[in-house]
Amino acid sequence: MTIDQTAVARTASMAAQMASKDGFIAALDQSGGSTPGALKLYGIPETAYHGEAEMFRMMHEMRVRIMTSPAFTGARILGAILFEGTMDGSVGDVPVPTFLWERRGVVPFVKIDKGLEPEQNGVRRLKPMPGLETLLARAAKLGVYGTKMRSVIDHADPGGIAGLVQQQFEVAKIVIAHGLMPIVEPEVSIGSQTKREAETILLEEIKRQLEALPAGQQVMLKLTIPTETDLFLPLTRHPKVQRVVALSGGYSRDEACRLLAENHGMVASFSRALVENLRHGMSDDEFNAALAQDIEQIFQASVVKVA
Repeated sequence: MTIDQTAVARTASMAAQMASKDGFIAALDQSGGSTPGALKLYGIPETAYHGEAEMFRMMHEMRVRIMTSPAFTGARILGAILFEGTMDGSVGDVPVPTFLWERRGVVPFVKIDKGLEPEQNGVRRLKPMPGLETLLARAAKLGVYGTKMRSVIDHADPGGIAGLVQQQFEVAKIVIAHGLMPIVEPEVSIGSQTKREAETILLEEIKRQLEALPAGQQVMLKLTIPTETDLFLPLTRHPKVQRVVALSGGYSRDEACRLLAENHGMVASFSRALVENLRHGMSDDEFNAALAQDIEQIFQASVVKVA
């Protein structure tokens, strides 16, 4: 095979896994703003490091510990969403995206957003993303399959939600043009007083944007577990949606798994809920056993649904 043919075959294999295999996505994409909290939960206080470089080094060590754990394989985990710095890093001397796919059977994604604008019209839209085209080209060259960008809905404002979803799909089209699969993530805050109403509006706006996508193009969707059970079931069956995944959104892992198991067609893409029982001071045996237990619980909620 030539290099191009190899890349095409790899993408096809990744696409088949993401479209139909049982499992869930691990979100390992904490960035600058959320990293201190993630490290604190892991048992590393802010006093243990000095400066951003040392903070990210410790975060990378945590992620490598997770990715190299025996339970972190394609048997349960479909893909992993990476922070840009993790994508550019390595496990030993192997680039992280290569390690994930070739050594673990896990499809690599990268977080591309640069954070959120202040709330306006009940939503927090994506900040500008300078250098996006360069990042996408680098990700494709590294063997990354797709991307993720998160924006947030706080209130059921129809105009605000419509604009937010439109922005997400505008970025998604740029991602698709680079041969990558976009994960569109319009999160609805679980604490919103109008969560149910916001989700109903969101569903219709996503349908509208999907219909406008050219034939043959697809996106993935990462959505808050809905208040109305199976609200998003139509999206899981839409021909322009490769997969619908659920974010944990601040729920505990037990609560997120309970709710997820009630929603057919949705699989997990958990971040904090995946690692909430992991601690820096654990022995390797303790760490691996805790991670294996958490992975199995999330896997079961993703594939075994209640009536």
